[in-house]
Amino acid sequence: MTTAVAAAPSRDRLGIWCGWVLIGAAALVPILGWLAPLGFAPLLALVGLLCLPALRIADRDRPAAMILFAALIWAAVSTTWSPYHPSKPANSSILKLAFELPLYWSAISAARRADPVLRTRALHVMAWGCAMYGLVLLEEAVTRGAIYKALHASYEQIRDDIAESHVGHSSQVLALIWPLAACGGPRRWRPWLALAMVLGTGAAARAFGYDEPMLSLVLAPLTALIVWRWPDRAPKVMAVAAAVLFLGMPLLVWGVRHFFDYEAIRHALPKTDSMRLGYWSHAVDWIRLRPVRGWGLDASRMFGPGIVLHPHNSPLQIWLELGGIGAVAAAALWIVALTRLAKPAPSLAAAATAACASVYLLSGVSFGVWQEWWLALGALIAVFAIMNASTKETVG
Repeated sequence: MTTAVAAAPSRDRLGIWCGWVLIGAAALVPILGWLAPLGFAPLLALVGLLCLPALRIADRDRPAAMILFAALIWAAVSTTWSPYHPSKPANSSILKLAFELPLYWSAISAARRADPVLRTRALHVMAWGCAMYGLVLLEEAVTRGAIYKALHASYEQIRDDIAESHVGHSSQVLALIWPLAACGGPRRWRPWLALAMVLGTGAAARAFGYDEPMLSLVLAPLTALIVWRWPDRAPKVMAVAAAVLFLGMPLLVWGVRHFFDYEAIRHALPKTDSMRLGYWSHAVDWIRLRPVRGWGLDASRMFGPGIVLHPHNSPLQIWLELGGIGAVAAAALWIVALTRLAKPAPSLAAAATAACASVYLLSGVSFGVWQEWWLALGALIAVFAIMNASTKETVG
């Protein structure tokens, strides 16, 4: 009895500490999204480091934890046959992943442990900050990135086309996180906050030629609506679809190449998309040679000029580097994550989380899977999904 009473204040202090750390992180999210997306990796790592005492693996977390740990071990083993050998620790993906897994898990644990009042405050900070983020993107679309260029010029000159590309790229960040960001706002303000985020994302994406955020603005609300309408079945269907995506991507590319004029399709697309299809085709050829164990972590870097850095497709990169074993692990992780969104009644938090997950899956078809900022954004979605789920009541 005495021990339990004495421990209570300590737990309270930890919850308060986690809450303030998350408030600070929430305030930085829109700033990093606009000016420095690569900063999401150190941000999530810092949150995890500061909240390490909150690190827990609950019973319901064990399936995901086991999959992630097993995948990390397999990735480490695969480096023994990978043709890529990093010249310095900063270039080693396995070293980064070994630190990211516990630190990002710690950040997720902090979201659960945070003081409820401070957790709600962090969600409000995130919501209002991302609404401002959307309004800034709207202004940047009208002025062709005037604020971004002026800020950058204060410490380093930058070409106009590169600056505009950076602003367009930042619209992808808001396109990914806006459903959960808006969900965390005050109830009566949520529609207006969401509107500011959507308008800014769409305007910047259109102005600077980014198609993916435009697709996301259709996919996210549609996914949320479906999960709201069928709260139990829809997440399970999503889980199956995600597994099929990761397991079947090489077969899909092979099928298009075999039954259609792949080169004609490539040449009909914009240059960036055409290059991606070229990488995908080369990746499938290499995958066929080692379909089970793959070529080893980071092996994609060694397949130039057919593949530059990576295939720009997360499922194909996992197949190429970690083989079918890695692809099964990725599919299993998505099944576990998405089926946990199934609810007996409509849940706004679950619908918003599913919306963000659908955009993450869509964007993964064109991104490298081991990019630190991208993995950090995935962890950020998990953090704010848990925070929203902890503060929102299920609606009957």
